[in-house]
Amino acid sequence: MPLDYSNKELIAPTLAAGEATLRSFAPRMGKRYTKGRNHDRGACQHRDVSMLSPYLRRRLVLEQDAVATAVLEHGAEGAEKFIQEVIWRGYFKGWMERRPVVWDQYREGLIRDLMALDRDRGLRRCVEAAEAGQSGLNYFDSWAEELVETGYLHNHARMWFASIWIFTLELPWRLGADFFYRHLLDGDAASNTLGWRWVAGLHTRGKPYHAQAWNIAKFTNNRFTPRPAELAEVVEGLESEEPEGLPSVTPLRKVQGPNPNRPTVLLITEEDCRPEDFDLQSLNLVGCATLAASHLRSPRPVAELVEEFERGALSDTASRIGLEATELRAGVPNDLARWGSRAGATQIATPYIPNGPLQDWMLEAMPALEEAGIDLVEWRRDWDSAIWPYATAGFFKVKKQIPAILQDIGLT
Repeated sequence: MPLDYSNKELIAPTLAAGEATLRSFAPRMGKRYTKGRNHDRGACQHRDVSMLSPYLRRRLVLEQDAVATAVLEHGAEGAEKFIQEVIWRGYFKGWMERRPVVWDQYREGLIRDLMALDRDRGLRRCVEAAEAGQSGLNYFDSWAEELVETGYLHNHARMWFASIWIFTLELPWRLGADFFYRHLLDGDAASNTLGWRWVAGLHTRGKPYHAQAWNIAKFTNNRFTPRPAELAEVVEGLESEEPEGLPSVTPLRKVQGPNPNRPTVLLITEEDCRPEDFDLQSLNLVGCATLAASHLRSPRPVAELVEEFERGALSDTASRIGLEATELRAGVPNDLARWGSRAGATQIATPYIPNGPLQDWMLEAMPALEEAGIDLVEWRRDWDSAIWPYATAGFFKVKKQIPAILQDIGLT
């Protein structure tokens, strides 16, 4: 049953809604964002943050358009903090592209944690209580309920929640990351995985994030006033889980662009719902399909809110570009080759698919594509190409390059 987007707790999964959100928030991208961005005012009261993340995640709104709007309204200096936060998403995505083994380790570790969950009834009860908003900590439980009901949490609340999950409730961090990933409308493999790793002290090693009572009270405007004794007094990072340290940086994956002379099918995924930005007119298009894949986020059921948002975004994209699209669902990987062959294609063109569950599925599909004589070709955006070469260490390395990045993509 379609969701009712007149409900103020839900946001519509369309480019038009994303652009309207961008226009509405533009006057607040400067000083107001800088001063208010850390305040969690509660469900449906997040007026000092943009709420653009579900659109940015699917590129219904482009990062460079959000930054360009901020620069136009407030100048690069006046909107500095907003610009940095937009670039953080690109940094995390690039960091994972440079260290893809971190995603593999997360998925393998999650399988182990889920097996432990099946064996250990005590652990299962604790995890179920935390996810159901029944931990006994009213602030933590409120965030769990907001996440499940709306598909969103304020960034500061995400940090508090993850820290409490790991260090106060002493639950496996990957199970918490999986809980977020199954419910967040803006859920992204890189931002979610690396955000939880950052809280756990695995990303910036030796520097875990410590949720403290005074900080929660201050930045919820005393909506919540935890007692210090309720929270872990001392937190120690989980570096012992990875004694070998961070994996080495690898070169960025090379991208093969489409050959305009070959019969081509266009594949639309939620990784980039703006294929019209690329030169579709030059292609010999013989077909088009949308590929629903948000269910690949986890071995556990993904929230209906997430799958419904993905369906809406894919449908909106297909209708905008004016092509009749076959609706595919990422199931048996060989189905992709069968669809391409029936359309008479020798290449499948799609915007870049970054490291994450959909790329894993595409890799499983490659042998059948090769056997059918079909190449998978991709477009990579200039925004990613400008940021990812610097995403090899902490964010500071990228932060120093922001003026050059903005100049490279023509925003200053």
